[in-house]
Amino acid sequence: MKLISTTEALADACDRLSRSDFVAVDTEFMRESTYWPKLCLIQAAAGDVEVLIDPLADGIDLAPFLELLHDPGTLKVFHAARQDLEIFFHMTGDVPKPLFDSQIAAAAVGLGDSIAYDNLVRALLNRHVDKSSRFTDWSQRPLSEKQLAYALSDAVHLRDLYPKLRERLEKAERTRWVDEEMATLAAPATYRLEPDQAWRRLKLRKHTPGYVAALMAAAAWREREAQDRDVPRSRILKDDALYEIALQRPRTEEALSALRAVPRGFERSRAGRSLVDVLADVQDSDAPKIDRPPPTPPGLGPIVELLKVLLRLKAEEHDVAARLIATVPDLERIAADDDAPVPALKGWRRGVFGDAALALKRGEVALRLKGDRIVATSD
Repeated sequence: MKLISTTEALADACDRLSRSDFVAVDTEFMRESTYWPKLCLIQAAAGDVEVLIDPLADGIDLAPFLELLHDPGTLKVFHAARQDLEIFFHMTGDVPKPLFDSQIAAAAVGLGDSIAYDNLVRALLNRHVDKSSRFTDWSQRPLSEKQLAYALSDAVHLRDLYPKLRERLEKAERTRWVDEEMATLAAPATYRLEPDQAWRRLKLRKHTPGYVAALMAAAAWREREAQDRDVPRSRILKDDALYEIALQRPRTEEALSALRAVPRGFERSRAGRSLVDVLADVQDSDAPKIDRPPPTPPGLGPIVELLKVLLRLKAEEHDVAARLIATVPDLERIAADDDAPVPALKGWRRGVFGDAALALKRGEVALRLKGDRIVATSD
């Protein structure tokens, strides 16, 4: 099995792939020891064309493949696409589209919540996926025939899955549901890693301006360090260290060294001195105004439990994965607020579950035991 390792061969393969309405794409990458994922292999299949592309080959230019990914006339089919799309977004500055994610489509037709790829292949194609090469170091060369065959099979199975999933979606009249999900998946904001927004990944333990300003500054500093050095965030400082820094606001190397969550000697490093300089310039006025979340009204527990039952009933009724409709935090927000800004009260989810959830809160829908089943009825 041959890897495409030249730009000329890649251009020819992409020309053949582009003759189909859709192309199935998968990638192998490494990121355990890096901030940015290292793309090691690309697999693609469309029609009778099946290719393996070596992005690590000397002199290869991936432009022909990247152009195919952004061709508006070719649907790109992935499974659990987010990490693959992140890679291509940071290579090109845009998200490949149009898109189809087989995992989301499977959830929409009742094949399971976040179904694993091998389970989906078994369910729809009755094929066994050999996972023995799953933990390959894909950056090593040469790759064995077994490893290459394993990698290519992912794209081949995906190519064969797509028509079956599309047929089920159309039969169930749920193509629009998946289209709504793809709009979110294709949004560039989903993949932007702006250092100044890194603090939003963290849980605010206090809402005072000083704490928030220090946490914002420390998180942004760590994000830039991780990006510049291409190492995981935790290799710079762990989250617990950022929380302690925000609480104590050290402005000298000595104060930084006194923090328990900061590695010993870190304050004497270039990075430590740089962080101290950043923290020394932090002002309370740097923090945006952040309203504390409103207290949870008392007595919501039983309402949430009823909404969980209703969600399960509606998911079974419509043969769709419950988690695709709503999460437990969504239910908690709906229990507290009829206008909660959650997906379950918008788009197709509102018709499937949201309106019924609000009706349940108003007493217009009741949950009753009928034989050995719970049913939702309108009074």
